[in-house]
This record gives sequence, C-alpha cells and structure tokens, in this order.
Amino acid sequence: METKTTAPVIDVIIPAFNEENAVGKVIGDIPPMVRHIVVVNNNSRDSTEEVARAAGAIVLDERRQGYGYACLKGMEYLMNDPPEILVFIDADYSDYPEQLPTLVQPILDGHADLVIGSRALGVKEKGSMTLPQRFGNWLATRLLHKFYGQAFTDLGPFRAIKWQRLMPLDMQDKTYGWTVEMQIKAAKAGLKCVEVPVNYRNRIGVSKVSGTIKGVIGAGYKILWTLWKYR
Repeated sequence: METKTTAPVIDVIIPAFNEENAVGKVIGDIPPMVRHIVVVNNNSRDSTEEVARAAGAIVLDERRQGYGYACLKGMEYLMNDPPEILVFIDADYSDYPEQLPTLVQPILDGHADLVIGSRALGVKEKGSMTLPQRFGNWLATRLLHKFYGQAFTDLGPFRAIKWQRLMPLDMQDKTYGWTVEMQIKAAKAGLKCVEVPVNYRNRIGVSKVSGTIKGVIGAGYKILWTLWKYR
C-alpha cells in the first residue's frame, strides 16, 4: 500500500513600503504551492494596502518604520498556525517570485535549513544593483566568513528557512540589519546554509535604501555594526 506524502506548508512574508505599483505583480507571480501570502504594510502613504488585498494577500499594518519590524510582524501573525517553510521576498518586483520552487528545493530535499537566493550567482539585469550595493555585499559576506566561518555571496532578501530553525534564532533587528543578522545567527547555530542562484531585475520605483544617500549610509553602518555585535 502506497503512503501518500503531504506537501510541506509554505508561507511568504512580503514587507512593503509604498509599493502600490509593484506589490500586486509580486503576489500574482507567487506559485500556488504557497499557503499564505502575508504582506506587511510598513507605514505606506500610497495604496499598497488596497492593491495587496485586491491581489489576494493577507495584509497586516506595521506603522513602525523598518524592514525588521515588518518581518517580525508577519512572523507574529503566523505564530498560531506556523508553516514548515517561511519565505521572505521584497515587494518591489526586483526578484522573480516564480523562482520560489527553486529556492525551497534544498530544504525539501533535506539539504538545507536556510536558503539564500544569491543575486551574485544569478543573472542580473543591467543597473539592477548599484555599485554601493555590490561593494556592500562583497564586504559583508567576506566579514561574515572571516568572523563566523560561513561562506555566502549575498545578503539577498529572497530567502527561505525552516520555521523550526528560525524561531530559536530569536531575530531582533528592526531595520537594515535583518538579513545579515539571520545569516550570522544561522552560522553560529550550525544551521545547514546553502545558496541558489536567483535572477534580479530593476525594481519598480525608487529604492528606499540604495536610492538615497541616507539609505546607503544607514544600511552600510547597520550591517557592519551587526557583523561586529554578534562577533
């Protein structure tokens, strides 16, 4: 008698700040293998909330500005009925949501606890990553390897992690240090971390980080501070 295997539950969290022109496209391209798409409206001043809801997402409000605040809000919502695998993706349509099956495959195969979608290994559209972004990733991943012994090529926001491995990491960062904090803590905890190539295109609209001098400086400082803090 054959035993049927149940597909693991996969949920997606999408932090969104003023992404009315992009968030609907992200939601629409997410494969049907996902159970819940949770958009966290991070104090947007446009129609991000309405567009996300119309596209079929669960929409939460987080008025405290910050990428980490938004991610933590989404995780809090899922706490009572958590997924087995949680995926994070940005709302600006720079990543390719249809690559989600490739992203989660190493976890499904039992080869990984955390999978980073690496833009460095994938195909990048011209102009999709600025020079400060590329340099920042290069520096941060090398320091991460030096301090924590884990080789990464990117701090990409498109990532998947087992829920049961995520919870003990006790994520704390509220702003720019969220992604690097997860990778640092995963390395320190001995999680199986792998990267898969993901493609990357020019985002819709202006980046809140790389698109402003304040954002570039703030993100760079926070990432370096986080790398030193957990050392």
